[in-house]
Amino acid sequence: MATSPATAAVVGTGTPASCTSARVVAAVAKGGVITFDCGSKPVVIRMTRTAKVVNTSPRVVIDGGGTVTLDGQGRRRILYQNTCDQRQVWTTSHCQDQATPRLEIRDIAMVRGNSTGDLADNGGGGAVFARGGTLTIRNVRFAGNRCDATGPDVAGAAVRAFSQHRNRPIPVINSTFTGGRCSNGGGIGGIGVSWRIVRSTFTGNRATGRGANPQRPGTPGGGNGGAIYMDGNLIRLDLRDTTIERNVAPEGGGAVFFVSNNRTGTARITGSTLRGNPSLGFETRGLPGIFFLGARPPVVVRSTLSR
Repeated sequence: MATSPATAAVVGTGTPASCTSARVVAAVAKGGVITFDCGSKPVVIRMTRTAKVVNTSPRVVIDGGGTVTLDGQGRRRILYQNTCDQRQVWTTSHCQDQATPRLEIRDIAMVRGNSTGDLADNGGGGAVFARGGTLTIRNVRFAGNRCDATGPDVAGAAVRAFSQHRNRPIPVINSTFTGGRCSNGGGIGGIGVSWRIVRSTFTGNRATGRGANPQRPGTPGGGNGGAIYMDGNLIRLDLRDTTIERNVAPEGGGAVFFVSNNRTGTARITGSTLRGNPSLGFETRGLPGIFFLGARPPVVVRSTLSR
C-alpha cells in the first residue's frame, strides 16, 4: 500500500551529504513513515541533536533501508519518545498508558549513542529512550552505546523503555546488541515493560554499576543484567531463537536480570543459547547467567544455558 505524502518524509536528496542530522530531527518531529535517499552506498549520519518524537504523531516509522547508520558520536542520545514529557506535547492525563505514538525502528543501525548525565525518568537509553505508546524494533544493529556508569535504577545502554500501552510486549526482531555499557542492562533495560525478543543477538555487553539495587551501603548501586535488565510487577520475557553470550554483570544476571516485585512475572526461553555470561555477584541456581524472581521458574525449551 502506498504511503500518502502527508504521512511520509524522505531524508536526503540522493547524496550522502544531503542526509544530515537536522533533516533526521525534522522528519522525526513531523512523524509518519521516514525513509532515506542518501545514494547507493551505506551512509553514516552523525547526529548533532537528539531526534524527538512529538506525542501528537499517531505513528512514527524510521526505516533505514538497511544502509543507514545513525551515530550519536559518543555525545548524545539518538532517539527520544516520552508521552509524559509536556515539552513533546502532553496529550492526556493518562500519559503512562496511551496507544500512540506507535514508534517503529527498522533496517537501520544506531551506534555510539550516549545518555550519560540525563537522569530524567532514571536515565538510560543511550540510543533509544521510549516511554508510552508502543515500540517495535526490527532488523536494527545497536553497537557501542552508553548510559550512566553507576546507579541502582539507570538501565539500557541501547534501549530504555517504560509504560508500553496496555503492557504489550516490545517486539525485538532480528536485531543485534554489541558493546553496550550501562550501570544496568548493557543491551536493554525496562521498568514495568515486557519483551518479545526473536532471532536476536546480544554479545560483549556489560553492566558497569556496583552495589546492586537497592544499593549496598557505601556503593553507587547497579551492576545487574549484562545484556537484559527487567524490573516491575506483571512483566514477561519471551526469548526465542536468540543468542546471548559474553556479556558480564558485576552483580546479578550476566545475561538476564529479571525481578518481578510482586512475583507475578514470567519468562520463557525457547530455542536459544545463553553461554559465557558471568554473574560475578549472584544468580539463580540452575540458571547460568540469569537472576530471576517471578511467579515460577522460567520455562526453558530446546535451549542451552551454560557457563
